[in-house]
Amino acid sequence: MEEIGVSGEQPERIAILTTGGTIAMQQDGATGGAVPMLGATDFRSALPADLPELYAEELVNLPSSHFTLETVRQIRERVAVLVERSDVAGVVVTHGTDTLEETAYLLDVTVPGDKPLVLTGAMRTASDVGYEGYANLAAAVRVAAAPQARGWGGVVVLNDEIHAARYVTKIHTLSPATFQSPAWGPVGRVEGNRVIVGQRPERRVLPWRGLEPRVALLKLTVGVEADLLEAAGERGVRGIVIEGLGGGRVPPWWIPVIERTMAQGVWVVIASRCPAGWVWDAYGYPGGYRTLNELGCLFAEGLNGQKARIKLMVTLAAADSAADVIELWRSA
Repeated sequence: MEEIGVSGEQPERIAILTTGGTIAMQQDGATGGAVPMLGATDFRSALPADLPELYAEELVNLPSSHFTLETVRQIRERVAVLVERSDVAGVVVTHGTDTLEETAYLLDVTVPGDKPLVLTGAMRTASDVGYEGYANLAAAVRVAAAPQARGWGGVVVLNDEIHAARYVTKIHTLSPATFQSPAWGPVGRVEGNRVIVGQRPERRVLPWRGLEPRVALLKLTVGVEADLLEAAGERGVRGIVIEGLGGGRVPPWWIPVIERTMAQGVWVVIASRCPAGWVWDAYGYPGGYRTLNELGCLFAEGLNGQKARIKLMVTLAAADSAADVIELWRSA
């Protein structure tokens, strides 16, 4: 593990945890493409001198598409240790953008305390014209050091925008402005060396006992059969998140399969495949909110499918009973 800037001179510093991703990539002659190369030392040496005292270490150096649940767990555990340090005022994690929002939400919902938990990345490699990695990292450090960011929990900082981990999502494959919070917008901005706060994100923390890995995510499309749901239940999953149509609706032929799956002890969470909006409707026909509520499904509220999966994995690992699952789910 690489550690730099640990002189102990300052009573409080910003900890940077590097994990790879495009922000750490450069063109590689051997492969003919960009691969992770930059580490903690490279990032620290490239940042402006007017930033707060920094502590930096490298946990892994991988594309986030290569992350396993164990990788994400290690990130969470290391961040939790760093925020307990009295000399650390906030934590910044550099991360690949593919799964950044899931890690951000995991930190937000499981790492207690009021110290800022900031994730950042880049959409261009360090070999590309217009590489924005160092600028994003500098902005993230400024947010982590800002007194007004305390109590925010997990936030994502890219393109000078600050987004709440609960609502942010990656919306574009290439744009530097890829992270947006549909229907909510950013909670603040970084303008020069100033952190401007527009709104304070809501935060609720769950108890942490790890991640239950046996949780699946299914997305509904027009006319899709329910055989994938049936197969998931037969493979011994403990939970399934269904991204339903519109406000979380399912076709009528899915209803008996959901009922059979839940009878096997599998928890079913209903999210929406829409990029924004709560899971709810006023309809009386089969497959709407009322039907699914009567079946005992849980609802993702404003979470997208991938974050609802993270929440369900945390909830199932922390719960000792069915009543615990319901209470924990509704508490956060």
